[in-house]
Amino acid sequence: MATLNKELLKSGFKFPEDLQVQEFPENLPERVIQFGEGNFLRAFVDWMFHQMNKNKLFNGRIVVVQPIAEGLVPRINEQDGLYTLILRGLKDGKPTELKEIISSVSRGINPYKDWDAYLKCAEDPHIEFVISNTTEAGIAYEKNDSLENKPPVSYPGKLTAYLYHRFRHFNGDAARGMVIIPCELIDRNGDNLKRIVLQLSDDWNLPEEFKKWVKEHNIFLNTLVDRVVTGYPRDEIKDILAKLGYEDELVDTGELFHLWVIEGPKELSERLPFTKVGLNVIWTDDMTPYRTRKVRILNGAHTSSVPAAFLYGLETVGEMMDHEVMGKYTRQIIYDEIIPSIDLDKGMLTEFADSVVERFQNPYIKHYLISILLNSSSKFKTRVLPSILEYKKLNGKLPEKLTFSMAALIAVYKDGHVEGSAMKTMREKGEFTMKDDLPALEFFENVWESFDGSKESAAKVAERVLANTAMWGEDLNNVEGLAEKVGDYLYQITKDGIKATVEKLI
Repeated sequence: MATLNKELLKSGFKFPEDLQVQEFPENLPERVIQFGEGNFLRAFVDWMFHQMNKNKLFNGRIVVVQPIAEGLVPRINEQDGLYTLILRGLKDGKPTELKEIISSVSRGINPYKDWDAYLKCAEDPHIEFVISNTTEAGIAYEKNDSLENKPPVSYPGKLTAYLYHRFRHFNGDAARGMVIIPCELIDRNGDNLKRIVLQLSDDWNLPEEFKKWVKEHNIFLNTLVDRVVTGYPRDEIKDILAKLGYEDELVDTGELFHLWVIEGPKELSERLPFTKVGLNVIWTDDMTPYRTRKVRILNGAHTSSVPAAFLYGLETVGEMMDHEVMGKYTRQIIYDEIIPSIDLDKGMLTEFADSVVERFQNPYIKHYLISILLNSSSKFKTRVLPSILEYKKLNGKLPEKLTFSMAALIAVYKDGHVEGSAMKTMREKGEFTMKDDLPALEFFENVWESFDGSKESAAKVAERVLANTAMWGEDLNNVEGLAEKVGDYLYQITKDGIKATVEKLI
């Protein structure tokens, strides 16, 4: 079987009819340097640049930099940057699958093996945009990083070295500053990256003129990205390749939904005209409402509905949404309690919530509830607790199902015993392993040890959990009625079981 590359495109090979294939001129300049060659960027950003190129609105390619020593660059170069992307999900309620060969990537560079090729990119006047996704830990300050390292250890270190080389090559030309667009999932990612670049510039005693150039002529944008990317489809790859008719070691899969919120000057939308090809990219001067919407509705719906669904005996988000009881429970949480807790335009919130429900029902994605339960206590604090508190503030009472979800979360840890860095515990369906921060696991084990099955004992469990300021950032016993309600729900769960309690609740 032939391998996907430029030669295959030119060979007259008969591609499947349901696969989009489009060749571009080979002389398109490299205009983007991208740190990260993984599944997410290839199914999100690189796909977007491909759509603009198809419509002759960008006319440029991406050179990909491998952020760690081992990665996909050899395969990327073997395939001339080409790969097959399969996007799947529900569209207007119908299962939909889109297949396309993406050709926006020109080549890959491994800076650990070819540092000079990496720096050469800084000398290219056409390259004006930086994209990155080096995991949440990638935008981090490494005190011992050094410009003498080839390459520096951290992503910010590599970027600082790149910018300094560019500054020197172009003699500090203001027109040669970069537009830097990180996609890492941390709050204010652009602001944090800029701060670290300037800190490293101080550490490395780089000239004041360089630091001034970074501050005044390079634009660091804050962003929010949203698309579930399921990556290389190992379980299906034989069938997929048989249908495609060629070898591709870089096949990537993801959902249809996508959203990119970019906080920055509107004039940049002309240089990066994503919206002109119908992409769901929002340019804004304040991304806070969009972040609130995503964290509270998408992430919050997961975190608040999954504990009860898992205890109920379900395994995936799809099962949860299709279930007569738990599907109704999840929708009531979203529309009746989370949306009324957010003081933003209800139309914007409802439109996003509708897309979330459709995404949760995606038949192509198996999202396991046990993986969503990972580190649940810290997730609950940021994703669900604000909705509980704001709902009470706006409506004068506690939200019933979100309050119940807190009790369900506490119940997940019942009967648990910490072994190593995890907890072995039970649900009606049998034993499972709960993973969380070790202090959280030990705390919950200790809290449940004194439970004797009585209503008073359930109330004490609730009070002790809510009093954990290290977990919640405050003593939640001070929230009127919360401890009493959580205690009552805990007692019902332990006495009547999760199924009877949820069915009564909805």
